[in-house]
Amino acid sequence: MEKAKVFISFDYDNDRSLKDLLVGQAKNEDSPFEISDWSLKESAPESEWEERAKEKIKRSDILCVIAGEKTYKASGVLKEIKITDGFNGEGYEIKKFQLIGYSNEECPHVEGAGRRIAWTWDNLKNYLKG
Repeated sequence: MEKAKVFISFDYDNDRSLKDLLVGQAKNEDSPFEISDWSLKESAPESEWEERAKEKIKRSDILCVIAGEKTYKASGVLKEIKITDGFNGEGYEIKKFQLIGYSNEECPHVEGAGRRIAWTWDNLKNYLKG
């Protein structure tokens, strides 16, 4: 079975540790998904960042938004959702969902990011298999 290619969208300033945890889970032997760590490590001009994000999202099957406390207003996340919507309007089929990053904190809904699921290994595997 081919693994789903997942692009992680997250609040870089606040939730990098959550992104690292998800990348680690993708390495599990029974993982139904793979993640290429496409986070831009260096600062880049806005237009360059956007072009690189477009290239990487276009090669993905799924956009996973890690929903933390401030993700709903993270400009990069909102742009990545918009980019995904643009591709879906062009005939691509990139699924979107939100992974609730913290069980002990409020993680507001991120507009346009799709269905929300609680972050457990079973939830993640089941959602990404289907």
